[in-house]
Amino acid sequence: MACEKPVHLIVAVSRNGMGIGKNGNLPWRLRKDMKYFAEMTSKTKLDSKQNAVIMGRKTWDSIPEKFRPLPNRVNVILSKSLAEKPAGAHHLCTSLEDALNVVSKSSTGDNVESIWIIGGGAVYKEAVNKSLCNRIYLTRVLADFDCDTFFPEFDTKLYQLIVDPEVNGEVQEEKGIEFKYEIYERS
Repeated sequence: MACEKPVHLIVAVSRNGMGIGKNGNLPWRLRKDMKYFAEMTSKTKLDSKQNAVIMGRKTWDSIPEKFRPLPNRVNVILSKSLAEKPAGAHHLCTSLEDALNVVSKSSTGDNVESIWIIGGGAVYKEAVNKSLCNRIYLTRVLADFDCDTFFPEFDTKLYQLIVDPEVNGEVQEEKGIEFKYEIYERS
């Protein structure tokens, strides 16, 4: 399935096992990383455009209600069980393929510049296994955390580490936790 818009994936992972969550929440709270997430998923080259964020229902539910929908982005929720879209969401789709079609080919797509896949584990796995994303924006949290949800291993021959001058790749620290931003681009 080819998409007519750039598709990126953004995630933060723990050092041990590429953990991304515990009991439906982030195991860490890093303000700098949350700001990075908001900037990356919101930033567009054209003021007349917005980006779309695609997430599973559990990821939607994990966002505090006061922050839903994620502002200045088209919020697309994936669920096979919901009958109607959650309050605040822009679209409800039953599959990642449907979601990509809605935000790239429909009238919604006319206003979308880039698509960001923001979780959870099953959505990430499908996007990586089907090579649906152009780039993986990975925050590597340089600490171990107890997690029950994980980011899938990905082929570093297919996705190669690159340097983007707009992203600080140096090790940073907050609340005693070190982390760094990495970008992998599909070759």
